[in-house]
Amino acid sequence: MSLPILIKNQKVLLIGGGKVALQKAKVLKENKIEFRVVAKEILANISEFCDDIIVKEFEENDLKESIVIDATGNEEITKKLLELKKTKNFLLNVVDKPKFCDFYFMALINRGDLKIGVSSNGASPSVAQFIRDEIKKILPENIEEVLKEKKELRQKGIIDKNLTKLKSKLFLIGAGPGDAELLTIKALKTIKKCDVILYDHLISEEILELVECEKVYVGKEKGKHSKKQEEINEIILDYLKKGKVVGRLKSGDPFIFGRGYEELEAITKEGFNVELIPGISSATAISHLNLPITSRGVSKSFSVHSAHLRGNRVNLDWIEELKKENHTVVVLMGLSRAGHIAKKALEIGIDENYPVAIISNITRKNQKIIKTDIKNLVQHAKKAEKPAILVFGRVVDLKKF
Repeated sequence: MSLPILIKNQKVLLIGGGKVALQKAKVLKENKIEFRVVAKEILANISEFCDDIIVKEFEENDLKESIVIDATGNEEITKKLLELKKTKNFLLNVVDKPKFCDFYFMALINRGDLKIGVSSNGASPSVAQFIRDEIKKILPENIEEVLKEKKELRQKGIIDKNLTKLKSKLFLIGAGPGDAELLTIKALKTIKKCDVILYDHLISEEILELVECEKVYVGKEKGKHSKKQEEINEIILDYLKKGKVVGRLKSGDPFIFGRGYEELEAITKEGFNVELIPGISSATAISHLNLPITSRGVSKSFSVHSAHLRGNRVNLDWIEELKKENHTVVVLMGLSRAGHIAKKALEIGIDENYPVAIISNITRKNQKIIKTDIKNLVQHAKKAEKPAILVFGRVVDLKKF
């Protein structure tokens, strides 16, 4: 039988200077344990972990510590130590010899003040390490921050048992352009483990059918009543404070014109854990239509822009990029700005026959692509459905219509 305990402020004697000793020296150093090394031969890189090294054969008068690790693999030294235990008080660990050990090394996890040790009682260190690695995967990323906060309160005499910030988590989930089969495996798994999903009008019904938990609509649609970003942040926080795992479904990728970082910043500021699940952006999903975004000899680079800025302002700073040779420009949220775009393009000398594609509902069952050019862009934009993206460049001519 064994009882796991933490021993503080103890000095350790490590006997041995080979590879096994090196591994133990590294563990001791990582856990800020003071130790000495005694060995007849020492690997040079052990000195990276210990300053107190004596190069000599181990003798009885070297034994000054109350904890000893025998990493020599030398039976004679092990016998000497076992004999010394009859007259001296010290705890002994003989590496890979459980029957001679007073204690075992655990597979350790250190997260600030949190220390987790997994022991197989000497039966199988590899099994202990496996279990440790599995535990690592489920530890909240904000565990150190929460512990620091709890510690400060405890030092002030306040015992705070509220663990909401450890239970709660926000997932910013990239839902892709609409086709449920284009969700990443991680996105789908995450959706399944959420307590509540927040979504807007850009999330397809096909994807919403996969949601088994509570669904909350937080739509932000032009020309219709919608919630401000600050309101959405408050809704997220309200659920997190109740200990919920919240999924915020974002069309495309949350960090590509999805205001995902604003939500991440607002929530982490309140001390809650946030994880981003990337998604396929509609900007690159044009390949779904056999329309390449780059192609040798036609397009060697591409850029992605939003035509919509805060305060309902139009963004035309990217127009000059239409002059680049062998370059593709993808514009999101540009359909309602087609008039501004066409006018500015012609003003800076872009050929009126410059190819443009308008792609509505990309990857969805009702997707539609219209091939046009600068001079006819406004006319065709009026007929196109939202949401839509605009693709400018010679790659448009590669698509067979």
